[in-house]
Amino acid sequence: MAKKQFKSESKRLLDLMINSIYTHKEIFLRELISNASDAIDKLCFISLTDDKVGLSREDFKIKITADKDSRTLTIEDNGIGMDKDDLDKNLGTIASSGSYRFKQEMEKTDDVDIIGQFGVGFYSAFMVADKVEVYTKKYGSDTAYVWSSTGADGYTVKETDKDSVGSIVKLHIKDDGENENYSEFLEQYRISELIKKYSDYIRYPILMDMTRSKVKEETKDSDKPEYETVTETETLNSMVPIWQRPKKDVTDEEYEKFYHDKFMTFDKPAKIITTSVEGVVTYKALLYIPSKTPFDFYTKDYKKGLQLYSSGVLIMDNCEELLPDYFRFVKGVVDSQDFSLNISREVLQHDHQLKTVANTLEKKIKNELTSLLKKDRETYESFFGEFGRQLKYGIVSDYGMHKDNLKDLLMFYSSNGEKLTTLSEYVDRMKEEQKYIYFATGENTQTISKLPQAEMVLSKGYEVLYCTQDIDEFTLQTLQSYNDKQFKSVDSDDLGIENDEPETDNESTDTTLKFVRDALGDKVNEVIASKKLVSHPVCMTAKGGISFEMEKYFNTMQPEAGMKAERCLELNMNHPAVKKMTELIGTDDDKAKTYAQIFYNQALLIAGLPIEDPSGYADMVSSIM
Repeated sequence: MAKKQFKSESKRLLDLMINSIYTHKEIFLRELISNASDAIDKLCFISLTDDKVGLSREDFKIKITADKDSRTLTIEDNGIGMDKDDLDKNLGTIASSGSYRFKQEMEKTDDVDIIGQFGVGFYSAFMVADKVEVYTKKYGSDTAYVWSSTGADGYTVKETDKDSVGSIVKLHIKDDGENENYSEFLEQYRISELIKKYSDYIRYPILMDMTRSKVKEETKDSDKPEYETVTETETLNSMVPIWQRPKKDVTDEEYEKFYHDKFMTFDKPAKIITTSVEGVVTYKALLYIPSKTPFDFYTKDYKKGLQLYSSGVLIMDNCEELLPDYFRFVKGVVDSQDFSLNISREVLQHDHQLKTVANTLEKKIKNELTSLLKKDRETYESFFGEFGRQLKYGIVSDYGMHKDNLKDLLMFYSSNGEKLTTLSEYVDRMKEEQKYIYFATGENTQTISKLPQAEMVLSKGYEVLYCTQDIDEFTLQTLQSYNDKQFKSVDSDDLGIENDEPETDNESTDTTLKFVRDALGDKVNEVIASKKLVSHPVCMTAKGGISFEMEKYFNTMQPEAGMKAERCLELNMNHPAVKKMTELIGTDDDKAKTYAQIFYNQALLIAGLPIEDPSGYADMVSSIM
C-alpha cells in the first residue's frame, strides 16, 4: 500500500512538534489518555439521544497495557473511534483537531467536555516511540482501519479486523540510548505514577493489569507467611477531583489528606478555601493557607504558584501568574475549561482570562485571611508568625502599590502588652491628644522596651509599636500613615510631645555640646541637648533618611557598601552624669573627654551598634570608677 505524506509540510514540522513543543517526554501519556477521554466523551454524548450505542456511562473505560518483551505500550478506549476520512483529517494533518471541530458543532453542556483542541498531542507519542499504530473502528461503521507511521516520512491506512468500536493506540517504544531511558515507560510503577500525576481526574476509569506480591491467604496468620505473585486489574485514577465535589460532601479530614498527599507536607492547614466562580471565566479552586513555613520557602528552590487543571487534566504544576508574590505561600489547584492554552497544553497564553482569575483569587485570599483574623485570632497570630514577613515584603515591593491591600493584615508587638496588635487596634487605643503612631526598632521586644529614646513617649502613656524584624521599618516608611495618622520613630527630632523637664542654662549647654562635639571629632555628625530623654543620660539617634536598623540591614546584605547612618548624640542635660561632665570642662578637660567617650560608647551599645575599642571602653569606665 502506498505511503501517504502528512499534509502539513513535512519532517521539519513534525520534528518541531515532538522535540520543541513539549518540555518532558513523559507528557505523551497524558496526551494520549486525554485523546482517549475525548473519544469517549463524543460517544457518551451521542448515547444521550441514541439508544443504539448500547453503552451506559459506567461502561466506558480506558485500558493501558505494557509488554516488555515486545516493547509495546497500548492505550485502548471504547469511544467513538475513527473511519478512514477521520484518520486522514485527524492523524494525517498535523495540528488538525477533531475534538475542536466536535466542540464547535455541539452545544457545550455538562455532559460533553472536550480536552483536546489543537490536534498535536497525538504526535508527542513519537518522542518515545519509533513506530505508532492506531487500530480503530468508528461508531456506526462496519469497517475497521489501522493507521501506521514511523514518523515524518509519512503514514499508511488500511483495513483491519476489529470487532468493537473504539481505538487502540500501540506504541513501539524506542530502544534505550546512552542518555535516554525509554524502558521506564514500560514499567507499571512508572505508568501508574504518570497517570496519578497528570490524569488522575480523567472522568473515566483508567485500567491496567498490575502485578504485585501478596501474602497467600492460607498463610497470612502463620509465623512464616508465604508470598505469591498476583496480577489483578486495577483502576489507577480517582476520577472525581475533590474540588469538583460539593463542599458539604467533603469532610475536613478528606481536605487535609488531599493537602498532605498532593503537596507533600505534614502541617495542618491554617485555612482551607473553596471557591466556584461562573462568569467571564468559569473555574473552581481549592486553596490552602499553610500553618508552617516550608523549609525552602526563602530559597531560590521554592516554587510558588497553583496547580492548573483543564477539565481534570494537569496542565501546569506551578502556575505563578495565578498568585501575587506576597501570597506565594498559598498552595492549591485551579480547574477551568476557559483558559487559552497554547498548542502543547503546557503553557498558558497571557491573556485577560488569566488576569481575571488571578485578581479574584487575590481578593478571595485577602478576605479569607481577614476573616481568620477576626474569627480565629489565635490561628491567625500563629500564621502571621510564620508568614508575616512575606506580607511585609509585599507592602515594600513594587513601590508600595499593594500597601492598601495588605495593611490591615499586619501585626506588631507593642508596649501595650505581650500580644500582637493590628494597626487598627492601635489607632483605636490612641489617646485623644496623640498625634502620631509611634514605633521603635531593635533586636527584640525586651531591648526596645528599655530604649532611652522611647522613654518620653511611654511616660505620656502613648503606645509604641515594636519593630523587631529588619523589614519592619521599611514597611512603616512605605505605609507612611494609617487612618490619617502618620508613623513616627521614637528617634525623631520632633516627637510632637511637650517636654515638661526643667529648662537648662543655654550658655552652659552650648559650651558642653561644643566640647563633646570637639572631643568626639568625626565619630558623630551632631551633638544635641535631648528633648526625649527622662532618666537616661544619653542616646544615639540617626539623622537623614537612613536609620541604624537600615544601616545594619544593608551592611549585612552588602558589607562592601559601607553604608552608615548620620550619628547624632543626644545628651540629657539634667542627668547627674552629664552635669558632672559639664563641671569638669575647663577644670579637668582630660577627664571630661573621658566622660564624652564613655557617653558615646554607651549610646552605641544602646543602639545595638558595635563599639570600636571594647577594651579601651572598659579601661575608661574603670578609670572613672
